[in-house]
Amino acid sequence: MKLLMFQAKRFCYRPFSKTLEQAEDASGEEEVPEAAVVFVHAEAEDEQRRSTVLTKALKNIKWLANKRDLKNIVLHSFTHLGGSTASPEFAHGLLEEVAERLRQTGYNVWLTPFGYVCEWELSVYGESLAKVFKEI
Repeated sequence: MKLLMFQAKRFCYRPFSKTLEQAEDASGEEEVPEAAVVFVHAEAEDEQRRSTVLTKALKNIKWLANKRDLKNIVLHSFTHLGGSTASPEFAHGLLEEVAERLRQTGYNVWLTPFGYVCEWELSVYGESLAKVFKEI
């Protein structure tokens, strides 16, 4: 798994085009202030190590959010961070589980529409820590 994470002043997204035929219909625009925005790339090999990947993803996301006391988290499936890609079913299920586990620990979580390319606007803080890449 690869995570590209940002401490954002603001993140706005809207579905642009459907990339998975089976994806649920999505429309509208969402704006999230003061958020940890996480672009997630689930890799094929993650399917064999789901528990480890889930635990490490949660740890890294919480670590970044807590550095600025951010309670809002946006998870965005972004299959452009690596060459190996997990099945859509696995990736979507993993994102849903990450979101649920974060909610259980007090975070507000948004998931961008899965199976869509989205337009987005991202305003990121200037410190180097506000932009982090992790490979799990």
